Amino acid sequence: MNPTPQTVTVVIPALNEAAGIGRTLASVAAQPGPVEVVVVDGGSTDGTAAAVHPALASARVIASERGRARQMNAGAAHGRGGALLFLHADTALPPGALDRVRRALAEPGVAGGCFAVTFDRPAPGEPAFGPLGRAAMRLWEARLWMRWHRLAFGDRALFVRRDVFDAVGGFPEQPIFEDLDAVRAVRRRGRFVFLDAAVVTSARRFRRGGAVRQQLRNLALWAAWNAGVPPARLKRFYPD
Repeated sequence: MNPTPQTVTVVIPALNEAAGIGRTLASVAAQPGPVEVVVVDGGSTDGTAAAVHPALASARVIASERGRARQMNAGAAHGRGGALLFLHADTALPPGALDRVRRALAEPGVAGGCFAVTFDRPAPGEPAFGPLGRAAMRLWEARLWMRWHRLAFGDRALFVRRDVFDAVGGFPEQPIFEDLDAVRAVRRRGRFVFLDAAVVTSARRFRRGGAVRQQLRNLALWAAWNAGVPPARLKRFYPD
């Protein structure tokens, strides 16, 4: 007799994501269960909350104070699954993602992990990146970088055992790099694994700011975080 699959709670923090959250929810709806979905709205003014149920009727929508870490912690507190997966509202899961999570967390000593990442392509009518921009995006997608915990950003769909999440106190409620600080804490509780399957996340920030310029900004902020600069000081250089 096969054991009952573990319930995965998918927590989606959202702020003004009405236009794109349907794609994210559709990718979750295509996953095998058991799964529960908690969308945490941080005060959207564009109808994000109203866009959830037409895309996934079973999802729960809760309100929280604005702030990604605060919203993710609120969603986790409302979830009942033994595994938690934190999914950005502009990121889609690959087929079979939650089964991969269940298998990974069933391995002895595994506390959490994340996926690889790729970026979406421009929609019809959107400008495409130039040669330098395309090269910058391909560089970030390269698998060479995908197995280092200091690059385990939140847009890679972090997942963790519930007991580990509770033991580390959830995400630190800081304005930036809450994901990397949480990964650091999780690694002290067990192995952190890197799945080969890739989520697809939006490149909109790179389209707005320019791929090369945005990558250089991200690199500078990441280097400052590694050097110990407080996240509150770095946030002003990374607007919402």
